[in-house]
Amino acid sequence: MLLHDTALVYGRYLRQSLRSRLALLFGVLTPLLYLLLFGPLLTDLPLGGTGSSWQVLVPGLLLQLGLFGALFAGFTVIVEKGQGVVERMRVTPVSRLALLLGRVLRDATVLVFQAVLLVLAALVMGLRAPFAGVLIGFVFVALLALSLASLSYALGMKVRTPQEFGPLINMVSMPSMLLSGLMLPMTLAPTWLDVLSHFVPFRYLVDAVRDAYVGHYGSAHMLYGVLAAVGFAATSVTVGTRVFRTAGA
Repeated sequence: MLLHDTALVYGRYLRQSLRSRLALLFGVLTPLLYLLLFGPLLTDLPLGGTGSSWQVLVPGLLLQLGLFGALFAGFTVIVEKGQGVVERMRVTPVSRLALLLGRVLRDATVLVFQAVLLVLAALVMGLRAPFAGVLIGFVFVALLALSLASLSYALGMKVRTPQEFGPLINMVSMPSMLLSGLMLPMTLAPTWLDVLSHFVPFRYLVDAVRDAYVGHYGSAHMLYGVLAAVGFAATSVTVGTRVFRTAGA
């Protein structure tokens, strides 16, 4: 029943996304602008790691896409609460876990699709990476989307208005982006900033994807990235499900 209910919810929200084709394309616009306008500035610069500048920049842009795309997903729950959609779902026998999983799986699907578009554009710009590494990058984007979308929906169930939701998300997203080394490796930062960045779980994901893009699949960065991504996803889905149950969604 859980799989059946999840598929129903997933299908409902995926059809909504497919009806908004422009939204699918505009979601990848910001990382694409970074790729087109910022990427050429890094060409031939020493970035403190192996691989080309594109193998450093593109993994960061992929996870930036997942970070911002998933964190703001909770806006839809706030809208649905105002329209009475959540109230109608409350009286159905659908599993509360399915109500969350269907939503976050839709978000993961959309963000992976956008990540594919971003990588295709990067290949035109000059990115060269092993196929397995590119696939690993998509898996990390999906796990990050599951994690952050779950927390975003949980927060959306707790707050009453978008005006409350937006500042809270911005308070999390900006420090996370700056301290995780999405744009440039944190090894270029001062020692105190590099040490501080190790307390941000997204850094481990960024380092792992960068290693994957140069073919280092058995590195310590890859191990730490997998552990951080899986652990964060499990914790986030658990928290999100608990909030959905207690909030009566």
